[in-house]
Amino acid sequence: MDTIEENLKYFMSKYEDVYTAYENYGKKVHYDGGPLEEKIRWLIKVAISASCQHHYSIKTHIRKAFKSGCTREEIEHAILLTAPTAGFPTMMESMLALRQELDNK
Repeated sequence: MDTIEENLKYFMSKYEDVYTAYENYGKKVHYDGGPLEEKIRWLIKVAISASCQHHYSIKTHIRKAFKSGCTREEIEHAILLTAPTAGFPTMMESMLALRQELDNK
């Protein structure tokens, strides 16, 4: 069975124009959508991905948040904040993703 990464590569090769438009839209919203600082934008994306249980996105957004200057503690706090709304098990899955992504760094 394909991994998420392989499926994305398939989609990008088959629907390159659609993916490029989607990617450009995401960048436009991220960089030009409003006044929030870079770190805050990534922490919000971490929390949204965690709450929605988007396992691939949470790992991607954790890496990007860390690269943008967010500390592990800030990312962990963003994930912890999802527990009351998204549920404890959902938060714990995202906490595991954080550990998987950052414990080797």
